[in-house]
Amino acid sequence: MTWGSWGKRLSTPQMTALIQECLAIGITTFDHADIYGGYSTEAEFGAAMAEGSFQREKIQLISKCGIQLNTEIRPNVVNHYDYSKTYITSSVERSLKNLKTDYLDLLLLHRPSPLMNPEVIAEAITTLQTEGKIRDFGVSNFTPSQLAMLEKEIPVMANQVEFSISSNEVMYDGTLDDCIAQNRLAMAWSPLGNIFKEKTEQVERIQKVLKKMSEKYGVSEDVLLLAWIMMHPAKIRPVLGTTTPSRLSNAIDATKIELEKTDWFILLEASKGEPVP
Repeated sequence: MTWGSWGKRLSTPQMTALIQECLAIGITTFDHADIYGGYSTEAEFGAAMAEGSFQREKIQLISKCGIQLNTEIRPNVVNHYDYSKTYITSSVERSLKNLKTDYLDLLLLHRPSPLMNPEVIAEAITTLQTEGKIRDFGVSNFTPSQLAMLEKEIPVMANQVEFSISSNEVMYDGTLDDCIAQNRLAMAWSPLGNIFKEKTEQVERIQKVLKKMSEKYGVSEDVLLLAWIMMHPAKIRPVLGTTTPSRLSNAIDATKIELEKTDWFILLEASKGEPVP
């Protein structure tokens, strides 16, 4: 999301170089959505992929669809959601064209719509899978009840949700429980939360604890934040927003950190601002 006009505005050579940096340290999955950059970033990434002549089979591409924004590229009367068979199909085909690939490893419905029809969605997804245009199907920002509704018609293998030390409601509303119970891939967007963006009482409490733990574990604070969410038994996969190579390398380090259980709860206490009940 941050590679194009919604973030760093990387040029094609810069994107190509960043893809190479990621692959060199073992990051092989790239998370997209049709709307990123106002419907422009996928095509820019596709151009970078073509320039780098990367081996497609060693890369996993995720994309999302369903949100209709009012943008210069796509002037809609109002922001809305569209999960008709025609729109899901056309959105995937457009993403494939933009990313210069024959298939998506994973397609996600970007946000739930009050008007979504499970039967229609299932028909679209089944057709796309039969045609080999998508390999797996999941959702983003869905509640357990919305997932149960969809799964009356089609299996859902992933749910990408907001989860961090500062925004951890999904630990309590059944979302991560559902991922464990259904063996569903759990992904976390904004995995560092607002810790480096805002100055709130919550952030100040967490930063105070992080400073001490950073010295104890000998790693940077962002590594500890990623290690904290990955300690959850849902086996969270963080979706990284950074375009800085050093921070990407730090993220790999987070997979090697084993937080002590008491330290995990000390951070949770700092987040809540009160003792864990």
